[in-house]
Amino acid sequence: MAARIEDYALIGDCRSAALVSCEGSVDWLCWPRFDSDACFAALLGSPAHGRWLVRPATETARVTRRYRGLTLVLETQFETDEGAATLIDFLAIGRDHPRLVRIVKGSRGRVAMMSELVIRFGYGAVVPWITHLEDGRLRAIAGPDMVTVQGGGPSLHEDQRTASRFTITAGEIVASVLSYSPSHLPPPAPIDAQELLDETEAFWRNWGGRCRYKGPWEDAVVHSHVVLKALTYGPTGGIVASPTTSLPELIGGQRNWDYRFCWLRDATFTLLSLMNAGYYDEAKAWRDWLLRAAAGTPTRLQPMHGVAGERRLTEWELPWLPGYEESRPVRIGNAAHGQLQIDVFGEIMDAMHQARRGGLEPSHEAWELQRALIEHLETIWAKPDEGIWEIRARRRHFTHSKVMAWVALDRAIRSAEQFRLGGPLERWRALRARVHEEVCRRGYNTDLGAFVQCYGGKTLDASLLLLPIVGFLPADDDRVRGTVEAIQKRLMVDGLVLRYDSAVTQDGLPPGEGAFLACSFWLADNLVLLGRQKEARALFERLLDLRNDVGLLAEEYDPRARRHLGNFPHVFSHVALADTALNLTKTGQPARQRSQEAAV
Repeated sequence: MAARIEDYALIGDCRSAALVSCEGSVDWLCWPRFDSDACFAALLGSPAHGRWLVRPATETARVTRRYRGLTLVLETQFETDEGAATLIDFLAIGRDHPRLVRIVKGSRGRVAMMSELVIRFGYGAVVPWITHLEDGRLRAIAGPDMVTVQGGGPSLHEDQRTASRFTITAGEIVASVLSYSPSHLPPPAPIDAQELLDETEAFWRNWGGRCRYKGPWEDAVVHSHVVLKALTYGPTGGIVASPTTSLPELIGGQRNWDYRFCWLRDATFTLLSLMNAGYYDEAKAWRDWLLRAAAGTPTRLQPMHGVAGERRLTEWELPWLPGYEESRPVRIGNAAHGQLQIDVFGEIMDAMHQARRGGLEPSHEAWELQRALIEHLETIWAKPDEGIWEIRARRRHFTHSKVMAWVALDRAIRSAEQFRLGGPLERWRALRARVHEEVCRRGYNTDLGAFVQCYGGKTLDASLLLLPIVGFLPADDDRVRGTVEAIQKRLMVDGLVLRYDSAVTQDGLPPGEGAFLACSFWLADNLVLLGRQKEARALFERLLDLRNDVGLLAEEYDPRARRHLGNFPHVFSHVALADTALNLTKTGQPARQRSQEAAV
């Protein structure tokens, strides 16, 4: 069985990523891209579905681990009664071929080590043909995929796996390199593992050192941005929500989704977070990816795309994988790409406006695309949609969606005014006022004293914590205060915020999930804006304590079982962490950067 979600660490090379358990097992790796088929899929099944285990032969080893400074070079320290050894894991940066490197270093005495390599292409379904190359390396081929194995000591091939045992002594080093390439090409040449380590560690140290946030949570903020960088697909600038698929929002449940794609919704938060940290090159790459992805006919705007902007993300299931802790089905692709999510228009317009305000070089094409999107929004804003939470049921008039339609109009108007861009401003101003009036009238429940999930409804929704953050209403407006207080009273479990009443089914699937971590950070942002700094700081510190031993957060958290839930690690959680840290350090920022001056 796979480890607990929070027992994994992330390594990445800005093209793909792997998860390494605290026992030294690489249980998830998709090659050569984030959304490629997995060659290690034990995370969603068993070791027979692919993994690479390196650990002491004894079951009683004591384990600690850390990243080397602000890098994604992972060190796992094993201690036994006879000695100690360190396992160094990383995906090599900046090479033509993707490479997973594992280096064992003896630090004290002697430690008997074991390695078990099980390569399974096609998400655990395809057993490769393994042969020896003339230079002694192993080669595993199946269809279009090829992996070569360099180093690691003598090996034994049995039961369709490669196993080895070796003893490491103080000062000794045993290195292994797993390289991927298309099977129709020659195998990549052998390479020095130490050279790859030096290059990769230098890359991450240099990148993390550019972060300009200085404050009491500097390590947490920089590390969150390192995670963000690791989940960036370098060739295009697209950022995936998570490197995993089908990690459940409820253990044993059906809410298991593929998050290895790029959501347009994340654009505003991501752009702001990168610019606030001083990463303008990455912000520009993300903006340019966003423009390419959103380009085309406005009527075909999608909420998410592939890492290179792909539109077809067909969803299907893998019946041969039992799922994480029997959480079925395992899904590949995401059918939500075909939904109508009106809030996406607001996020795109806000992201583009913030890019201009942040000093990114202007783009005439960007404004032309924005005008086309606004023209389409004018025809659909009043329609029901699937909303921010991608509800797979009948469309509804989600209050948050209408608020973000207002944001789209507001940011278009502000961009036109501040940067002297052309557009029918009087028409846009009139529609902005109309949308604002309708939301305040139909999205607010006077009996509850709070904004609600859908027009005319009684269900609270944590997405409405974004109202003051995007500038729809000031934080001290009585309706906003009432919404914050209602959410604190009715949507919190053990101090953490649920997205909505998870005991009530929203989409035909069985109800139940953990607390959505970004929502708890949004609550802390609201408390900052309300001047409740002490409460905000306490909540933020509580959220920091939920990070695992190497500083990672999943999408959700079960406060009763004290377990991480959902795909891991999750960009939204780490962006929200960085934003809230900045809000607490510089009161009102960056939330009011998004909002400009609050609406009346």
